[in-house]
Amino acid sequence: MRRFVSVFVLLLSSIPFGVSIAGCSHNAPAQFCNGGDSGMMTAQAATITMQPIVYGISLNYAEIGQMQRPTATDCKGATVSEQAYVYGTTNMTIADVQPTTGRLCGGTWNRNTGGGIPDFTYCMPTDNSGVAYITASADGVTSNPIAIYVHPVVTGIVLGGTAPGPCSTDPTTLCATDSSQANGCSIQDDITSFSIANNVVTFLAANSFTAGESVTVAGLKVGTYLNGQTLTVLSAGLSATQFEAAFTHANVAPTADAGTATPAGVAAPPPYIGTACLSQGTTTQLVSRIYAGTGANRTNISCLAGHLQYAVQGSSSLTTISPVISVDQNGVATAELPGSVLISANLSDAASSAGFFSTCPPASITFSSTGTTGNPVVVNENTPQPLVATAVDTNGVTLTGLSLEYVSSTPSTIPVTVSSTGAVTVDPPLAGTASITAICQPPSCNTASYNQIGLFGNGLPISSNAVNVTVPGTNSTVLYMASTQSLDMTQVDFTTGVLAPPFLLPYVPNSMVISTDGRTIYMGSSDGLMVLNTLNTLTISRTDVTSPGTVLALSPNEGIVVITDPVRQITELESSAGGIISTYGAVGTSAEFSPDSQTVYITAGNQLLVYSTFTGWTSIAPATTAGTPVTGVAVTVPAVGAYFAGPTTTARSYCPLSTPTTVNGVTNEANVFYPPADSSPAITDQIAATNDGMHVLGATVTPTPTLNDLRVNIPNGNNNGAATGVACPATGTLNFSNTLTTTLLSPVKATAITGVLPTSDSSVAFITYTGTGGVLPAYAPAATGPGTTTYIKLSGAATAPVAGVISTDNTTLYVGTSGDNLVHIINRSTLTDTSTLTPNLPGASGATVPVNLLVQKPRPTT
Repeated sequence: MRRFVSVFVLLLSSIPFGVSIAGCSHNAPAQFCNGGDSGMMTAQAATITMQPIVYGISLNYAEIGQMQRPTATDCKGATVSEQAYVYGTTNMTIADVQPTTGRLCGGTWNRNTGGGIPDFTYCMPTDNSGVAYITASADGVTSNPIAIYVHPVVTGIVLGGTAPGPCSTDPTTLCATDSSQANGCSIQDDITSFSIANNVVTFLAANSFTAGESVTVAGLKVGTYLNGQTLTVLSAGLSATQFEAAFTHANVAPTADAGTATPAGVAAPPPYIGTACLSQGTTTQLVSRIYAGTGANRTNISCLAGHLQYAVQGSSSLTTISPVISVDQNGVATAELPGSVLISANLSDAASSAGFFSTCPPASITFSSTGTTGNPVVVNENTPQPLVATAVDTNGVTLTGLSLEYVSSTPSTIPVTVSSTGAVTVDPPLAGTASITAICQPPSCNTASYNQIGLFGNGLPISSNAVNVTVPGTNSTVLYMASTQSLDMTQVDFTTGVLAPPFLLPYVPNSMVISTDGRTIYMGSSDGLMVLNTLNTLTISRTDVTSPGTVLALSPNEGIVVITDPVRQITELESSAGGIISTYGAVGTSAEFSPDSQTVYITAGNQLLVYSTFTGWTSIAPATTAGTPVTGVAVTVPAVGAYFAGPTTTARSYCPLSTPTTVNGVTNEANVFYPPADSSPAITDQIAATNDGMHVLGATVTPTPTLNDLRVNIPNGNNNGAATGVACPATGTLNFSNTLTTTLLSPVKATAITGVLPTSDSSVAFITYTGTGGVLPAYAPAATGPGTTTYIKLSGAATAPVAGVISTDNTTLYVGTSGDNLVHIINRSTLTDTSTLTPNLPGASGATVPVNLLVQKPRPTT
């Protein structure tokens, strides 16, 4: 011991005297809060604050939690660094706390258990439900209390309260957690108004509360309900601001039984009940029912549990994360854009998919041109014409900010453009006619989770009425001609009238389609896909031997090619740039996309395939309720479904047939996609829809060559006088209905129908076929009753029009013919065969073969 004393004296004597004096001379003088020379000093803790003040913490029985580290401030509001806090609880049989660390226990910590087991090692359940309050102390200062809610283990959370119903009979988070309340309800449930002034809260309340009954806000007992209806807020450690925030977070709207208006900005929004959708801009308080146990032992413990933390699908926090809903930190939700979204809730680390929030969908979309009248709307070339769509939801509220799709039936000549500001215009570069529609199409508009499609109308598409646009004038044409019997193809540009020399293909084609912009041709073959560039002269841009088969369709946005291969027994969707998007095990016979490129309908004999970018593949087998095969497809205008050719002509709606089922308070929808919408006894081999939305035209050779005109009636479409578009009905199925007229094609001796080709102005349709007869049938539909049929005599030795394509200005039809292997040019105005082209496509033997593959690209006349 003496050694240590000697060393200490030696060290002390070795410190330079000047240094010791200098150190003392720089001591900062003490600063007192009152500015004097005594009392509480700055840098000394005056206030200790713990979080979460409003929400508290929820614990299951025996669950272990952790208090957040408090923050201490001095009398000037500056942060004070405290080295240690001492934590305490008001009731350690409900919620216990480790004094030095703030570690929580939903029960009681072990103490003095012996056997070498340290204290505060394990949490012992007491099965006592209730609220205990935790505080932290340091330097003689005690923090605000934090409510700790202890309850049985949470097994389920269901979003939405009850309407109507007192919380005493169906407790939810509308209820208080203070067991001293006689009816188990929070005073917020019956308050009709209140005001805050000078830290005193004045209430007007209904008669369900009695004098002397305790009052809780955010789980804290803040006082007692008095006859005088006044209450001092600070008794619970809450400031007036905190009290108001907590009251605003109350989970039920004030009732109106006292007849007093609630001050703006103070009353809570009404609770989200979950039994109906909310209109855009509506604010609601998210509430939930909380359960413990399962089956017959399932118990509502909402009055025991604390405050839920909500999150929207795809997010872990309460922020604006979804176009459907925005949520603030208090769980107040605002309906934004149409759709439904999954809301999850977290309580006691028990995350749960609580339910769905629904913003009301459009009930109608009215589409019109601005500043013009008439139907169709006449627009000159290169003259922008504004269009406007007005959507109204199921509650009659006008919607804003929708992500509508605008589609044209003839995008090559009359495209629709949407500016960065959302202005919609047509600015036609070429003459022609088009039907233009606005569509609210999931998932970009009115989205919903798969099992919620149809609930409150969310997840369903809706189409506007069509705006018909006519652009007067004429176009020139570049015509591309090929044959399924030749390696050669050729072209003619009618601005010069010069027939180009033959172009050698790598494989014999079996099909040919052209892109909307006319720059790319896709040709199928049994050896592989051929992609041609038409920008200047024909060139092969790529071949794909991994995708042999027949090209059935190309999406209007030029992104997806549908190819079917009978050898591999598959139908595949391939990116236009190359690469497989998806494959299905069936052989297709025809395909057509909806104008928005979101859906493609594929006929495959006794099976119907539908691919949607929203729901993926849907296989319908048998293809019809009668068990008959389908051979051709025509998408309706507006594109709310499709008709299918076959021994019976049928239609299917894009509106799913929804059946709701509710389990444990959560409603889900079982959907049948693309349900039957129409059926006709008409026999059709090939089929097409007119752009005016009034006719579906089909032709057959069985039992004799016949043309069938289905006068379709799409509810709220163009043809029954309405201008609000087409919405899915509540039953989920859209019944198109039709009136059928038939015309025997007596002069035609056909072995097969190869095409039904309506003009884009819906005034006439042409029938192509294989066989004999030497005539081209032209049919002019009528608004009521049968239309007029004209038989155009083909010149020379032509025996049948085997394929055709119509110019985009509707002035000319080009048909490849058998018998003479020429291309005949038909004048639309006079319905006469005016001239011919001689492609001279050689077959395998060297003799010329018929042109049965035709596509065209429009271009200006100069």
